Amino acid sequence: MAIARQVITSILSDGTDMLGTKHIAVKIADESIVSGSLLTVESNHFCVLKSRGAVLQVYETGQYAITTPDKPILGSIAQGFFGGNSPWVYEVIYVNRSKLLIRSEGVATSEEMAEMAYQVDYYIHVDTKEDALQLITHLPFNGHFIDTKEIADYAGPAIEQSINQIVQVTKMEDINEHISEVRELAKNHLSEFLRTYGITLNDLKILIMPKDERMRELISLQAMGLSPIEAVRYYLALRMADRGLISAPNAAAGVPFSIGGAPTGFYDITKDAGTGKNPIPPAPEVK
Repeated sequence: MAIARQVITSILSDGTDMLGTKHIAVKIADESIVSGSLLTVESNHFCVLKSRGAVLQVYETGQYAITTPDKPILGSIAQGFFGGNSPWVYEVIYVNRSKLLIRSEGVATSEEMAEMAYQVDYYIHVDTKEDALQLITHLPFNGHFIDTKEIADYAGPAIEQSINQIVQVTKMEDINEHISEVRELAKNHLSEFLRTYGITLNDLKILIMPKDERMRELISLQAMGLSPIEAVRYYLALRMADRGLISAPNAAAGVPFSIGGAPTGFYDITKDAGTGKNPIPPAPEVK
């Protein structure tokens, strides 16, 4: 809180803004706020003045002398009779009108019931004085601030519902083909939801991918033109190479690994399927 010489402002003594880029609203409640105090509203803020739960005024950019319904007891008289403290508590609420970035994350399930992780990044802002009043009316304060994480928590179910509406009836490998459809549906649902709180949605970006890292790698290999079997081979070869195994190239090619002319290690059992040949040498007899 920054109150000096009865000037109320959201700028701290070090020049930083109380709201910053993570808070959409901040509440200042101080008994020294009386009729005649100067209220400063920055160019990227709205300000709402409340007294005993009632909204007295909503301010835009500028500096204003506070005039309250209790004006018969002026600031100077209040200071004399009440030691500088007003018998009424006034609340000054600053609302951030800048564009803020919010991220929501969650998990959806595809048609095959495979878990798909999604990440949604979107920009919001409070556009008008009426929207600022709607925000503080419908969104409760948890302490002195309302931050972007709380907005993400409120909007999370709306985003999850719109994403699942399409993802749950789409095969995992086909989800990216419907990403534009998912984005538009999520944007429409989220915009309608946030409008209740006086928040305007500007833009939205969505990313959906398999939650399991191995599945992401296998799909990436198939995207290069490999068949499912070849993708599994190359994935196995990459993991073997990470561990320094010299037979990794053989695993990728599906051919035996030989030491001194004696085949050992990896065989492609599908190579001679149906020919009656057994590429794996029989085990020695135990005597």
